[in-house]
Amino acid sequence: MTTLTVREAVYYSAQLQLPNSMTKSEKKERVEMTIREMGLQEAMDTRIGGQVFKGISGGQKRRVSICVEILTRPKLLFLDEPTSGLDSAASYHVMNRIIDLARHDGMTIIASIHQPSSEVFELFDNLCLLSSGKTVYFGPASLTNEFFAQNGFPCPSLRNPSDHYLRTINKDFDEEILKGCSSQSKTAAGAIDILIKSYKLSNIRQEVERRVAEMRGSEGAAVKTRSQASFTTQCIVLTKRSFINMHRDLGYYWLRLAIYAMLCLCIGTMFYDIGHSYGSIQARGSVLLFISAFLTFMAIGGFPSFVEDMKIFRRERLNGHYDVTAFMISNMLSSAPHLALVSIIPAAMAYYLVGLQSGVDHFIFFALVLYASMLLVEGLMMIVASIVPNYLMGIITGAGIQATMILSAGFFRLPNDLPKPVWRYPLYHIAFHKYANQAYYKNEFIGLTFPNIQAGGAATVTGEEVLKDFWQMEVGYSKWVDLAILFGMVILYRVLFLVIVKASEKVKPMVRAVLNRPPKHVIQVMGKASAPLDGASP
Repeated sequence: MTTLTVREAVYYSAQLQLPNSMTKSEKKERVEMTIREMGLQEAMDTRIGGQVFKGISGGQKRRVSICVEILTRPKLLFLDEPTSGLDSAASYHVMNRIIDLARHDGMTIIASIHQPSSEVFELFDNLCLLSSGKTVYFGPASLTNEFFAQNGFPCPSLRNPSDHYLRTINKDFDEEILKGCSSQSKTAAGAIDILIKSYKLSNIRQEVERRVAEMRGSEGAAVKTRSQASFTTQCIVLTKRSFINMHRDLGYYWLRLAIYAMLCLCIGTMFYDIGHSYGSIQARGSVLLFISAFLTFMAIGGFPSFVEDMKIFRRERLNGHYDVTAFMISNMLSSAPHLALVSIIPAAMAYYLVGLQSGVDHFIFFALVLYASMLLVEGLMMIVASIVPNYLMGIITGAGIQATMILSAGFFRLPNDLPKPVWRYPLYHIAFHKYANQAYYKNEFIGLTFPNIQAGGAATVTGEEVLKDFWQMEVGYSKWVDLAILFGMVILYRVLFLVIVKASEKVKPMVRAVLNRPPKHVIQVMGKASAPLDGASP
């Protein structure tokens, strides 16, 4: 997370991964030691940083990632170009420390390395060279030079061995001729072909196959990556970390609060002291619709920040740091106070400037409906983020879903006038704006009376009559039922997010397996027919 310091990022990860049997002081000691091992002691209290504000360098970020993964001293560790962005001295010290840990704790490390120095290259026990998916060499790193020399490609003196091997098997620049010790020059493709054939017949390959067969016959427990922290600890730690991230990230809620306050100030001045005339019926409806529809619609503004959280969640989830349920609960708990602030302050500005129905109980209910609507949109965008791969497509998808709900909520076209297929059934009944509007309107109109300007009617019209005849709303149940439905939908949306994530974890590997299934080999035999087929001319 870009808003956390190096110390915070590693410490929160330690709390999630290390067992509860370790005390807080022991976990902090492990964190401090791991950070020092990666040479990050000078940047401990510096924020990681991102696009909005500058933090640590790219190389330091890689080292923070390594810190997070070696906290538990795992049995198996994958490192993807761990030295990229580091100078030669830092690369050597980082890799040397990782290898010391591997030997001390019995770790197996598989690393792809980018342009290693000769000192870093000498640290590796085994080397695998691939070209277009074919194994050029796999065996002890110390025997690689001998293998290349035997096949006519010795490493020149004073040249980095890793550079020589990569130049020899790189086909991207085949116009460059590779010269071995023989008088005949060879291209990279020719060199690769020679090396692959030689490796298949070599003693090194036979030894590798013997060791693989030996390991297959051995017995042992499967290595599983699961968090050693309890579910309660996961929820508490994730809630603290997420709360700090939301508090420090200006784009998550603070910018939204400023925009909401500005919009509600505009609403308040435009509809200032709306009064109780017959024309105020339409004006009140417009104010309430704008608040229920467009203020909640703008919640998609925090979607990019949430997408970044989802990226971190997917990586940590795949590494077994915590459960999906813990992430869902912590996100809801950490966002709740921020959403309450975003709901109450703008709501108070709009409510009292417009002059809606007096009474603290009416305002509290008004703020509760806005708060529930905010929670609902947050849950909806969580579902979108779990399905759509990037934030631009997510914003478009979320905006489209909300626009469809607003359109079918019963304001732009009254409920009785909505076409029954699709719009009335089911969209009108599943759009949360229907229940938000009904709650707002019941809270506002019930108890008020307005002068009736229609000829032949009563002198006044009650709020109940306005709801039933003017807005065509369902008045057979209380406004609290509408509020309860909204909070029920909040829970439903979170459960849907949980189900989608759980299902995708099971379905995606199955889909990949089907897509990556090798094609069936078809053998076609062609030969001269002994006699022409019936009806066929020779």
